[in-house]
Amino acid sequence: MEEVRFNVPNSDDPSLAVWTFRMWFLGLISVVLLSFLNTFFGYRSQPLVVSMISVQVATLPLGKFMAKVLPTIKFRINGFGDRHLSLNPGPFNIKEHVLISIFANAGSAFGNGTAYAIEQVLGYGWAGMLRKYVVDPGHMWWPSSVVQVSLFSPENGSGMSGLTLDWSAVASFLGSPLVTPFFAIANVTLDLFNSQGHFYNVSAIVNHNLQIDLQEYEKQGRANLSVFFAITYGIGFAPIVATLSHVALFNGREIYEQIKATRTGKEDIHTRMMKKYKDIPNCWYQVLLVASFVLALALCIFMKDQVQLPWWGLIFAAALALIFTLPISIINYGHHQSGLNIITEYVMGVISPGKPIANVCFKTYGYMSMTQAVSFLNDFKLGHYMKIPPRSMFLTLGTIIAGTTNIAVAWWLLDTVENICNPKLLPRNSPWTCPNDELLFDASVIWGLIGPKRIFGTLGNYGALNWLFLVGALGPLIVWLLQRAFPAHKWISYIHFPVLLGSTASMPPATTVNFNSWIIVGIIFNYFIRKYHNNWWKRYNYILSAALDAGLAFMGVLIYLSLTTHNITLHWWGASCDHCDLATCPTAKGILVDGCPLH
Repeated sequence: MEEVRFNVPNSDDPSLAVWTFRMWFLGLISVVLLSFLNTFFGYRSQPLVVSMISVQVATLPLGKFMAKVLPTIKFRINGFGDRHLSLNPGPFNIKEHVLISIFANAGSAFGNGTAYAIEQVLGYGWAGMLRKYVVDPGHMWWPSSVVQVSLFSPENGSGMSGLTLDWSAVASFLGSPLVTPFFAIANVTLDLFNSQGHFYNVSAIVNHNLQIDLQEYEKQGRANLSVFFAITYGIGFAPIVATLSHVALFNGREIYEQIKATRTGKEDIHTRMMKKYKDIPNCWYQVLLVASFVLALALCIFMKDQVQLPWWGLIFAAALALIFTLPISIINYGHHQSGLNIITEYVMGVISPGKPIANVCFKTYGYMSMTQAVSFLNDFKLGHYMKIPPRSMFLTLGTIIAGTTNIAVAWWLLDTVENICNPKLLPRNSPWTCPNDELLFDASVIWGLIGPKRIFGTLGNYGALNWLFLVGALGPLIVWLLQRAFPAHKWISYIHFPVLLGSTASMPPATTVNFNSWIIVGIIFNYFIRKYHNNWWKRYNYILSAALDAGLAFMGVLIYLSLTTHNITLHWWGASCDHCDLATCPTAKGILVDGCPLH
């Protein structure tokens, strides 16, 4: 891979210290700060994601400063044997820097207060069990890891035509378009309504046990989705099956060869260099899995009235996460993880309809633990590239701290921001609209409370969308057959159905503004500039992506503290995401909405 070959060093210095006081001090501060900021800004209309890259930029001067001012005196602590410790073992080194960033990455995993510590640790266990099949193979490269390596390397320092120059809108939902390969880029209103087009009164159909009241539901009639929402869900059905189909057809042999390689010793240069360090025994991850699973099981048994999820539902959710983690990790080229959230919601909605809390819990343990596993595998890949001793990577403390901070900040915001997440009661242009949480609420109503049978089944209006499951299964098969029939046409191999269809998983809450701007920027950099100015692209593309992400994070915090807290709003040309005041108005005749014309 050109990207890996140019950015990842083929050298290592095993003498560098890793678990230093500086690493723990800066790592703990970073994970708390990132978790706080991502939760805080995650409730805003355009969520600001403060990523690991921001920590990389900020902690480098701090680490060098600590290396200059901390005392170098060595000392011993009872219980640590003859080992000598020091607050300052020498110059701040690259491995400390990498570990601080990986430690802090737990704080950027989720920014909406929904990342619970148990499911995060569960995901850590899945990642550890699968790392041999995702981290060690040289051809399994992840663009986001290459961006981080390029920073560490000493060689590099809604509408059909909606556009924006606001980088937070370009990258907030889909990630940086500068790090997504061109083939992945090329492949790539939010409410329920009644039959009259008015907002569906969800509160009326929920009883005191947080389950559906069928009599009230029959009075209101069927729930209807917006056209945009319905199409998004329909397209979301296809990549679920397409992921399994694509991986079986295009990567099945690679997976088989990797299983053989773990026994025969077939390794690339980075894997060979990592052999000098002690590996993490699988039993460590097995203990994590068992411990987190037992805690989750205890919640399901002893708090069954609150969580509504039976013990067998937890086992089923864990099985789905295990099945999908490997194939989704393999196709994780473009930040777009196929909608396992949809399949977990769909399955639980069919098995146990009318229970929204059970559906959310099933999604948490099935989908979110898988997402966490993929995130941790990304961290493992970064550590693999940077030759970090594997046992030093076993940092579950950051995960627990991040999950706890997420929940604490979410509770604080809910108690202090009046009418947060309720756009109907918020002042005009208020940023506290919570698009991610609104989506989670609507999903819990669709899949959990009302149930897929009354939406996508015989009792609903959208049964035809189920045919897209078949489309997802056949799409990769057609591409595979065409590739075998016309091997000279290399472009056929770049048709990637899981990425092509899976990119819509962010939509909603992402809109056409986010997608259009992201696609244009990505094509310019990863096709035209890469093709016609390759030397510039190799040297500066990933650095520019990191700079934009880090600059956005720092300026977002600065602007909020200096201007937003004083009710000062900046109106810059090109930064607006919605250029039409009537963009959210209904187009059907006879529907009256405040502030909109009546057709």
